[in-house]
Parts: sequence; structure tokens; C-alpha cells
Amino acid sequence: MIPVTPIEAESPSQVAKQISHRLGSAIKSHLLQAFAPDNTKVMRKIPATEAADLIGASPAFMRKCHGDGTLPEPAEIRGGRRYYSVQEIWDARLTLEKTTKSQGRYLPWRRNGETLQVWQLMNFKGGSSKSTTTIHLAHYLNLHGYRVLMVDLDPQGSLTGMCGLDPRTEFDGPTIYDAIRYDDPVPMGDVVVPTYLPGLSLAPARLVLSEFDTESALNRDSGLMFYSRLRDAIDQVEDRFDVVLIDSPPQLSFLTLTGMSAATSIIVPLTPSMMDVSSTSQFIELASAYMEVIEQHGAQLHYDHFKFLFTRDEPTDVPSQQLVSFMRALLQDRVMAATSYKSTAISDATMMKQSIYEVSRSDMTRGTYDRARQSMDGVGKEVDTMMAQAWGRT
Repeated sequence: MIPVTPIEAESPSQVAKQISHRLGSAIKSHLLQAFAPDNTKVMRKIPATEAADLIGASPAFMRKCHGDGTLPEPAEIRGGRRYYSVQEIWDARLTLEKTTKSQGRYLPWRRNGETLQVWQLMNFKGGSSKSTTTIHLAHYLNLHGYRVLMVDLDPQGSLTGMCGLDPRTEFDGPTIYDAIRYDDPVPMGDVVVPTYLPGLSLAPARLVLSEFDTESALNRDSGLMFYSRLRDAIDQVEDRFDVVLIDSPPQLSFLTLTGMSAATSIIVPLTPSMMDVSSTSQFIELASAYMEVIEQHGAQLHYDHFKFLFTRDEPTDVPSQQLVSFMRALLQDRVMAATSYKSTAISDATMMKQSIYEVSRSDMTRGTYDRARQSMDGVGKEVDTMMAQAWGRT
């Protein structure tokens, strides 16, 4: 039960301690409800039509493959309708890729000569939906066949929590901090953990990650290059993934800068408000100055794409749409064509630490779900297209 007694203490530190304890208990209780009975996240079963669309095949072709034995029947059939687990979809991709003459039709993995895609999402304005966008991009790309690594560079561990790991209470394994720290770093392979989606992995974060900023400041004149720490760690597991998504802290810190140095593309999420646009302008101005400094110290920065993404977009809100139009005219193709809608479906899902892809359409108002899903699909598809451009596939 949530305590109803007032928080009283003699010192501010004790007040803060009581608040932290109370919040921690409430958060843990919420997670137990969200991931009951064993705190393990599970993906919904995916209907046959949606599964075929994700794989890139027609429902008729899928039925034929089941009929001729190319693919086994899914374990769950209700009322004559097939429902697939994400593992069954992943296995179907592996099987169908072996039978097709078109390489990459079912498995769009990197090919020889194609570099690992490393996308960083950054902005020092809180509430710009960095973590929400990261998890939705990760799920979209993974469900469409890519091997994805998420790197949580935010000491608050929001992305880690979205993956079903509570950085406050239950997760005590190695984190991304252990891979990028200066003193005896551990191999990145020991840090990366699989999620419950096949092909999707996470380098988790905990509060100790904030120590990286302090240590980087202290080692600034020692010759230890902070900007290469994350890039070197990712290089150790490069052959296991097609794309890396980095969720940055809401500040321009050493953590953000080491992410910028590792990235091959940048996305700056922002909401369509004058306050956010103004804040983002200051952020980019400061980021450019830091980019110059780290380039002078030997870092080689090159971005295939440097894009702005409008999040929490309300198409019916006239002032915000005027601002979006102004930004498109000002920055042209630097602003992504797709936007992430402000939606109760997405808000309700993230309240339970889920993405829209984890939620069943039948659990929500269908029109609300469809609009939210189409919005996130649009963002994911545009990033998918930009990846293909970077690889020279288009």
C-alpha cells in the first residue's frame, strides 16, 4: 500500500532519503503489477496478417509455406487463426532467407562492406521523448528483421526500465559504465544482455554511470581519450549487430559527447513548442562548439544523417503545426518527414513501460491505436530508409 503518513525529518538529507525510499517502493510495486507474476516482460502474440507484413510476405504465401511444410505451424491457433510469437517470426525469417534467391529479402542484415549504423538520440531538453523514441525505433527495426543493440547512456536508466530491468532494485550485472570506465573496463560482450525479443539486445545503465562524467573531467589532461570510450566498446561487438541506438542523457555531458563520437547518424527529438525550439537551438550551438574541440583533439566526426524529429506532435493544433512548417522551411530536409504523435495510446503504453508494438490493438480504442502505430511506423520506416541510403542500397 502507498504510505499516507506525512514525510517529516530534521534535515533535508533525511527528507530526501524518505522521499527516495517511498518512491522506490512505489515504483517497484508498479513494476510488479506491470510485469506480474515474475517481473518478466513477454511480447503479445502477433496475428497472421501482421506477422506476414512484418516478414515482408503475403498472408497467402505464409499459408502456402505452412501447407507445404516449409514453415512449421505456430504453436497458437485460435478459432482457426494463426498467432505467432516473436521467436516464431524470427525463425521464419531465418528459414525463408535460405530459400529465396533475393539476398536480404527476409533478413535485411548488413552485407560485406556495409558499416555498422550507430544512431544517437540527443537533446538536453527534458521531455523531448528521447527514450520513448529510442524504444519504439528499436522495436520497429527489430520486428522488421534487424539485429539491434540499444545503449542506455542515461544514468536514470529509463531505457533500461523500458526493457523490463529495474536499475534501482533488481539489476546488479555489468552496465555500460563498466565497459567505458577508465579503470579496468570489462569487455562489452559481458555488458550486452539479450531482451525478450530475438535479435534485440541492451547495454543497460544504472546511476553509477554518472561517475563517467566526473572521471572524464579528472582524466582530461592524462591523455585518456574520453570521446573514444563508447566507440571502442561498440567495436568489440560490431559483428553481432546491424544498428546501434544510443539514448543520451538530457544534458550535454561527457556521456553525450562520447556518444556523438561513436555515432554515424544523429537524431534530435524535440516537441513543436517555441520553448523547445529555442532550447534546442542553444543545445545545437553548444554541441557544435564541443564538436570542434573534440575534433581538434583527434576525433573524426562524420554523420550520414543529422536530423530533427518532432515528437508529441498534434496535427490538429494550429500553432504547433505552424511552427513545424516554419522549421521545415528553415532547415528543409534536416527535419524528418515523419513525426511522432502525441497520443494517449503511446502515453498509456509507456506508463506500463511498453511500446505501442507491445500493446494489443484490442486493449485500446482502435482508432487511437491505429493513429499511434502509423505514426511510429512512419518514423521507423524513415530511419530504415536512411540506413539503406547510408549503405548505398538506394
